[in-house]
Amino acid sequence: MSPMTPRDRSPAVGQRADHLGSANRSQRTEATSDSRIRPPRFTQRQFLVLAAVAIAVAAVAAGHLSRDWWLPRASQFFAVGQGRLHDSDGHRTVADDEHGEVDAHADHDHSSGAETSLALSEQAKKNIGLRLMTVGLRDFDRTISVPAMVKERPGRTEIKVSAPMTGIVTQVYPIRGEAVTPGAPLFDLRLTHEDLVVTQSEFLETLERLDVIKLEVARLDKVTSSGAIAGRRLLERQYEQQQTEARLRAQQQALILHGITENQVNEIKTTRKLLQQVTIWAPHPTGASHEKANEPLLQVSNIEVSPGEQVEAGDPLGVLSDHATLYLEGKGFEEDSEQLNDAANQGTPITAVVEADGKASHTVPDLKILYLENQVEVESRALRFYVRLPNQLVRNTKTKDGHRFIGWRFKPGQRVQLLIPVEQWKNRIVLPVDAIVQDGAHWFVFQQDGNRFDRKPVHVEYRDPRWAVIASDGTLLPGDIVAASGAYQMHLTMKNQAGGGVDPHAGHHH
Repeated sequence: MSPMTPRDRSPAVGQRADHLGSANRSQRTEATSDSRIRPPRFTQRQFLVLAAVAIAVAAVAAGHLSRDWWLPRASQFFAVGQGRLHDSDGHRTVADDEHGEVDAHADHDHSSGAETSLALSEQAKKNIGLRLMTVGLRDFDRTISVPAMVKERPGRTEIKVSAPMTGIVTQVYPIRGEAVTPGAPLFDLRLTHEDLVVTQSEFLETLERLDVIKLEVARLDKVTSSGAIAGRRLLERQYEQQQTEARLRAQQQALILHGITENQVNEIKTTRKLLQQVTIWAPHPTGASHEKANEPLLQVSNIEVSPGEQVEAGDPLGVLSDHATLYLEGKGFEEDSEQLNDAANQGTPITAVVEADGKASHTVPDLKILYLENQVEVESRALRFYVRLPNQLVRNTKTKDGHRFIGWRFKPGQRVQLLIPVEQWKNRIVLPVDAIVQDGAHWFVFQQDGNRFDRKPVHVEYRDPRWAVIASDGTLLPGDIVAASGAYQMHLTMKNQAGGGVDPHAGHHH
């Protein structure tokens, strides 16, 4: 058989194609008619996908509608994880690490009045020692602070009492710590010095000889006036009287040099007896350390002998202290020498702030620099200068047995800060440093508003250990009443009431 050509195969192939096409059209027609009658069928997978999409859409819609409730809490949750929180205006507050509860508006000055205003009970006011002051304008002296120490005055504060002659101590009048006045008895000495005994004996002998010469001159004066004898003899006796009187004066001075007072010398003249014992009296203070209206008082710092003790001339008997006036020894930096010289030359009044053993410090104004040393310390490079410090009595009592005890406010060894003015500012708002409190970059004062205190942010231009200068930017006005103390405690109370965490050292300056 010969192979079939394409031409010979085409009719059969065409018939099969027409048959297949008719069958396909028949199936499509049947499917179309079935779809119009029955709904489409979904598989299980398709159903799950549709359900998930529906739930997601519902969750998004619910979240959008409730965003005012869940969005702040979600922000706090993530902020607690970082240990800090920022509110809507960018102010940072401290988060509660344990519970995650944070006030998003704590320490926000523009929030509700409860966070910037504080009411204090009467007990709270007493607890913080609240003091009020009226804001006003005044001149302010900017100062430099120089450390200093209370010192004794060399050659003035300590007075050593020595034995004027050889003897035995028979009595000690004061007790250690007692205050005595100049001229009060301190010690009794029974004299055993041979020179003193000889000098007294010669003094008595000269006194007796002078008495005899005076009687002889008086007798010759009467006889000469009657012409019984020549006047030459009377003249010789008068010369002898003058010589004896000169010798007596010399011996009297010798007794005084031995330590016998003029009153004791007069006593020898009157009684014509040798002085067997001598009393040592309290001397007068050296220099003008006491005001005329105040009685000079010397304190017995030390007693170095006991009754019955033998002493030689010059041996120490005791030490008296005159603390009515002391020195402040300041140590300025070398670069402060020009300002210190200006203050000394111009008599600029300086202020001393004296520490008081843990209590409130004591302020002494209107002091003057006495002098500056002419050399700088090699190691510390400090320049020493001295200020005269008048002291103040804080105790002056007497016991039943007559002993007197005193106490001075300022004592050698106390530490002091000297405030030396270097510049003056005119018309400034000046508050005590306890009237301001710092919180981060902000400074606050508390202004009285009825029964409450409003926290006001202020700009502090200058601050030293005592005062703060507030900028006159309208925040505070003359006549406003502010808390002059207790600002730190009031700030802590306000922060605690607002629920925010507080740094216990924030705004607290030592």
